[in-house]
Order: sequence, then structure tokens, then C-alpha cells
Amino acid sequence: MSGAEVRAAASLAGVFGLRMLGLFLILPVFAVHAPKLAGGDNLTLVGIALGAYGLSQAILQIPFGMASDRWGRKPVIYVGLAIFAAGSFLAAGAHDIWTAILGRTLQGAGAISSVVVALAADLTREEHRTKTMAMIGATIGLAFAVSLVAAPVLYRWIGMGGLFALTGLLCIVAIGVVKGVVPEPPRAAAPHAAVALGMALGPELLRVNLGIFVLHLVQMAMFVVLPLRLVAAGLELPDHWKLYLPVVLASFVFMVPPILYADRRNRPKPVLAGAVALLLAVQIGLRVVDSLVAYALAIFAFFVAFNILEALLPSLVTRLAPAAARGTAIGVYNTTQTLGLFFGGLAGGWLANHYGAGAVYAACALLCGVWLAAALRMRPLPGVVNALSSVTFSIGAGVNLEGLREALAAVRGVREAEVLMQERIAHIQVLPGQWDEASVRKLVMGEV
Repeated sequence: MSGAEVRAAASLAGVFGLRMLGLFLILPVFAVHAPKLAGGDNLTLVGIALGAYGLSQAILQIPFGMASDRWGRKPVIYVGLAIFAAGSFLAAGAHDIWTAILGRTLQGAGAISSVVVALAADLTREEHRTKTMAMIGATIGLAFAVSLVAAPVLYRWIGMGGLFALTGLLCIVAIGVVKGVVPEPPRAAAPHAAVALGMALGPELLRVNLGIFVLHLVQMAMFVVLPLRLVAAGLELPDHWKLYLPVVLASFVFMVPPILYADRRNRPKPVLAGAVALLLAVQIGLRVVDSLVAYALAIFAFFVAFNILEALLPSLVTRLAPAAARGTAIGVYNTTQTLGLFFGGLAGGWLANHYGAGAVYAACALLCGVWLAAALRMRPLPGVVNALSSVTFSIGAGVNLEGLREALAAVRGVREAEVLMQERIAHIQVLPGQWDEASVRKLVMGEV
């Protein structure tokens, strides 16, 4: 990866991590805190409060993605982070469950996940895109892990209002990172909205979208009941980090080999199917465990599967999505993700309220089985990276950048072109022995 690609990947992973840390800090403690709010003794409303974020995200992910295709990634990211921060500060002052629900809904209205992933794809070449998306996915998993460890301690120190306020402050920091660290992306002409949406609904992309929906539904439903089950098993809330920390750190070690195998061998299908099968086994196991040791083993297995899938699925979307409709395609992907968050909170709360925790895990197991069947039908990805070569050029001082990307993409033998305007660098992917090198040099360097 070039220096610009490393900077783009690391900074955008940081932005994602800051935002998701603020979101995940709420999960381990909100169900325990909720009875202190007016109306918070109703588990269905608690589930809605946890999942309301996902509902507004689901409504707005595609519009945000389309807006970024048309008006640029960075301006849309600024708007989304500001909205998220406003919802965090509203929830910080909540004294009843309905205000908490409203704050969580406003948090979700800052639906910029698809835009951040699209920007990362814009700033990296295809052969490095899996690494970039794995960095972002691993950062999400790390944020989730840190939140499980830190949330009980922070809740004891600063309370639920303080946690929500911290979430808002992290969003403000993320705005500064996007402004000062993330490179400026290239701009491409956006297709008509209906055309872009059609491109984003291909069969393989729908298969991936099903997966991210199930993954986040299971995650949210589990954490409606899991903190309470741990307390019932004898582990008080301030001590939950003693269980989470070792199993989460171990899970990061075990996720690395499968991700490297999927990347280097271009074989994501067996890794995907194996992780889904492990997720299914965890849900079956959680129905019968009743000791802290058994809970620790189940949570460890969950995090191994979760971290693998959070790294693998975004990479698959960026490789399958057409470049001209990348923001829209990732918007559809993130819409299904956030629908999973909403329905996970809603269904988890309702099932727990009426049928108990065992029904929550049984429903999650059933959905994981459906996903596994779909994953086994996934088509192998073509070896695009191995068939192409990547070439990087510094763009001459007198070369006009307007329309340069489109001109490069039209050259014989060029399969993909990216122009980093701020760095004046052009990354192109070419067919070895078949590309018109003289024409490319003339465009980027003024040579004949």
C-alpha cells in the first residue's frame, strides 16, 4: 500500500472506531440502567431504545450514500457526525425512556457508515481493498470489545448521561480527523439514482446483505438479555470486564489466520461459511449454559465469529459493488445492517419479555441457519487481483485534474483508475502487456 492509502485506511478506520465506540458503550449497561428511567421497567421499550438507532439508520443509509455519490463524501460525513453528536447530547439528559428513544433515533439519523466505507474504497486500489476493509472491520470489533470492558467502569464513574455525552464528544473528534487527516477523494460522475440502486441489488450483493442483517440482529438481541444473565450467574455488572477482557483479546488472535487465508488465497467463501457455522453453534450453546466458565467460552466463540465477519463482509461489498454506484451499494448494505440492529433490539426485547432468554437464542439460531444455507450457495469471486497489475504515477504539475480519472479509465487496457487530487497521484489497474502506456503517460505526466 502507498503512504496515501495507509493514511486513508488508518484514519477512516479511526473515524469508524470513534463513532462505533460511542455506540457500543451503551450496549452492556443500558438494560441494567433502564429501570432508573421513567417507563424503563418495560423490556419491550428497552429493546426499542437499543434498536431505535438502527431504524433511523436503515431509513437514511441509502439517501446518505446517494448524496455522497453526487455531492462528495466528506461534506456528507460532516453532516452525519454532527447529527449523531446532537442525538448523543439529547440522550445524555434523558430522565425517561421515551427521551432516550428519541435521542437514540437522532443518533441513528447520522447515517454515514456507507459513506465512510465508500470513501475508503475510493482512496485505495482494489488489491488493497480487502486489507482496508479488514482494518475497518477489525476496528469495529475492537470498539465493541473495548466498550464491553470499559462501559461498566465508565458507567460507575460518570453514569449513563456521561456515557452519552462522551459519545457526542467522540463524534466531534471524528469530524476533526476527517477534516485534517483523511485525503481528498477523487470524484466520479454519479449515475441516475434508479440506475445506481439497480446496480446495488445484484444477487451476490443481496446474499451479503442478508448476512449483515442477521449478524447485527443477533448481536443486538443477545445484549438485551446477556448482561442480565451474567448478573444472575453471579457476576455483578462492574465486574463484567473480568470476563470480557481475556476472551475478547484472545478472539482477536484467532480471527487473524482466517482473514489472511481469505485475502491471500482469494477464498472468502469457506471462511464466511465457517464463521456463520460458529455463530450458529454459539446461539445453540447459550440456550443451555448456566456457569460463568461456559458463558466465557460462548462469548469467546461469538467474538471470533463476529470479528471475522465484520472484517470480511464489508470487503466483499466493495469488491462486488460497481465503482460508479459504490456509495449507493454500500448504503443498501448498511441499511440492512441497521435494520438488523433495530429488529434485533425489538425482537430481543419482545421475546425476552414474553418467553424468556431461551427464546431469544433459539430465534437467533434459526436465523443463523438460514444465513449459513445462503452462504454455502455463494459463488467464488473471480481472481481479478491476480489478472491485473497496478501502476502508480505522480501527476505532472501542469496537468489539469478535471476529468483525468475518466480519461485514464478510457485508455486501452486500463480496467480501473483512481486519482488522488490532493496528493496528485494516479493509481491505475491495467492488463499486463495490453495497456497503452504511452497514452497514460501523456495524460498524467504530459509526455508524448
